[in-house]
Amino acid sequence: MNTMLKVAAVCAAMAFPLGADAQDKVEATIGADLVANYIWRGQDLGAAAIQPSLGVSWKGLSLTGWGSYGIVDRDDTKEFDLTLAYSTGGFTIGVTDYFCVNGYDNCPSRYFLYDAHRTAHTFEANIGYDFDVLSLNWYTNFAGADGVNKSGDRAYSSYVEIGVPFKLGGLDWDFTLGAVPYATDFYEDAHHFAVTNIGIGTSKEIKITPTFSVPLFGSVIANPSTQKIYFTAGISF
Repeated sequence: MNTMLKVAAVCAAMAFPLGADAQDKVEATIGADLVANYIWRGQDLGAAAIQPSLGVSWKGLSLTGWGSYGIVDRDDTKEFDLTLAYSTGGFTIGVTDYFCVNGYDNCPSRYFLYDAHRTAHTFEANIGYDFDVLSLNWYTNFAGADGVNKSGDRAYSSYVEIGVPFKLGGLDWDFTLGAVPYATDFYEDAHHFAVTNIGIGTSKEIKITPTFSVPLFGSVIANPSTQKIYFTAGISF
């Protein structure tokens, strides 16, 4: 697997709180997803994984911790991410610190090591807007372990994504189209502009007892850049 992908790992499941309404009281959330495989922005980052999350929010400001830990292959991506974001109306801006618990290449798995050429952290900025009928988000790495361009310079690796929600067959669906706008080795086979993520997914509450149900979600994701396609599913707790 591309070592930069391991550093970059962040869940497709973890999203900035687009369109979140500001609340007057501090709210806290805790949860976990169990996924059949870990697919991020069209990249395969490992087999089955547990992905816990913990967050607090207040008046549109949120701080979220999210992780992914492989439960099949010990060499699969392990990560811990922190996201600080602010949302008002449909507008969201945020910063994420991705930390690769595995470490990579000559970079040790040391959380408080931030040396530009040895750190296992990647820092990414995000800006986006939810127009209700579609959402548009742009992500750019600005520090830490980033990829390089064709000249060997820091690429400031970026990713842009459009999401379109719709209803079909009594379920809520989402269509996703994502692309890497310019060359970087941070994303697999992105030697120039590359469409890396075309996906469609939905979710449904599965009733276990009259008073208890489990959310089940699934997606089909194609990556035209690598000529690969994935089917993934999971449950939320």
